[in-house]
Amino acid sequence: MGSLKSGSPARLRGLPVCALPWGQEALRKIITTLAVKNEEIQSFIYSLKQMLLNVEANSAKVQEDLEAEFQSLFSLLEELKEGMLMKIKQDRASRAYELQNQLAACTRALESSEELLETANQTLQATDREDFPQAAKQIKDGVTMAPAFRLSLKAKVSDNMSHLMVDFAQERRMLQALTFLPVPSAPVIDLAESLVADNCVTLVWRMPDEDNKIDHYVLEYRRTNFEGPPRLKEDQPWMVIEGIQQTEYTLTGLKFDMKYMNFRVKACNKAVSGEFSEPVTLETPAFMFRLDASTSHQNLRVDDLSVEWDAMGGKVQDIKAREKDGKGRTASPVNSPARGTPSPKRMPSGRGGRDRFTAESYTVLGDTLIDGGEHYWEVRYEPDSKAFGLGVAYRSLGRFEQLGKTAASWCVYVNNWLQVSFTAKHANKAKVLDTPVPDCLGVHCDFHQGLLSFYNARTKQLLHTFKAKFTQPLLPAFTVWCGSFHVTAGLQVPSSVRCLQKRGSATSSSNTSLT
Repeated sequence: MGSLKSGSPARLRGLPVCALPWGQEALRKIITTLAVKNEEIQSFIYSLKQMLLNVEANSAKVQEDLEAEFQSLFSLLEELKEGMLMKIKQDRASRAYELQNQLAACTRALESSEELLETANQTLQATDREDFPQAAKQIKDGVTMAPAFRLSLKAKVSDNMSHLMVDFAQERRMLQALTFLPVPSAPVIDLAESLVADNCVTLVWRMPDEDNKIDHYVLEYRRTNFEGPPRLKEDQPWMVIEGIQQTEYTLTGLKFDMKYMNFRVKACNKAVSGEFSEPVTLETPAFMFRLDASTSHQNLRVDDLSVEWDAMGGKVQDIKAREKDGKGRTASPVNSPARGTPSPKRMPSGRGGRDRFTAESYTVLGDTLIDGGEHYWEVRYEPDSKAFGLGVAYRSLGRFEQLGKTAASWCVYVNNWLQVSFTAKHANKAKVLDTPVPDCLGVHCDFHQGLLSFYNARTKQLLHTFKAKFTQPLLPAFTVWCGSFHVTAGLQVPSSVRCLQKRGSATSSSNTSLT
């Protein structure tokens, strides 16, 4: 007999299954698969049981609601019936009263007339002719005054009651058409009618089919930096507005700190809400920037878009830095903040690519370059600030240079120190602005047109316009001394500002007139 080959069925037939090299692993996989499947079935069984409970509870709820609705309908019909029956009774009583009065009057007139007739016949048959003329005259006078001749023989009211008949055929058909509330269709957002302007969004939608059961609409929106259909995962949550009664809604006072906004809307009736509309994405163009703390003077405390002047800011940081180095000396004129020693806590970030402002240039720049287009932002400053300025500057503005004192910056400047002044400054030239100083200022920069305009942010009154040829990208620039201010970014150019810019307001002035 020939030898058996390794691995042949005859060779393996006598070995137990667990001894097979693949047996235990395969069995473990089967056990794991069965265990997972059992868990899935158990979870599904629990879900089915819960659904059965929900079916009972929900059916009882809708049955109770149905009973209540029909009871309300019955009550309404009963009230209507009682009211209409009362109307019929009142009309019947009124007509019967009029007819009874007229019948009584006619009866009395007839009795009087019959008495006169009897008297006339007796007089006519009397034999005493001497009294005849007098009797005839009395009868004549009695006939003249008889009620029968002053009585109208036309009924005052009609016996026809057809004006109180009813025909509920149409209402009956409506009742027969009653059914359960349908799920509302998904609205369709009308992009052609929707509008983004003045940091407001007006969204308009319509229903694909007429539905008079709609009770209200729900609008949801969220901010995003991604164009196109909304992504499933977004960092920003959906914001919800409920109870909208019309097929349009305007969101006001928005801050456009992201490039786009997603919108969706759904219709709701008394019982259920429909599916959301196809979401749409609207662009929300606006100038969004932050303050670059790496450029700020050491005496300016920068917190996002807010700045506060701190007289001890630089000195405290300088002392702490030297105490950390073991020097422990107080500040001297050589090492004072005016010499521009940067705080270790505010090292240049590299984003600005420049040194921190120092000396008397209490300045901070924005972190976003303006190299084209139109941009707008607003600044609210503390009225008690001794000095405050805002405008734009080239990134090359020197660390010792103050806003408006070189050709690299343009600004309006409020000075409350000693005497109040409000001026427009550029290239060390100034023009006094003969207008009250508003507490909130708006800045409009049209880079390509070379226009930099300042407005009263609340009234949109034009305060001053610089006309220049910008040769480099610009940065928003701010300065404050013994005070504070807050910047509002993410704003669109207001429509009123655009209109004033187009008309070339007669109150504007160019930098060539600065003296």
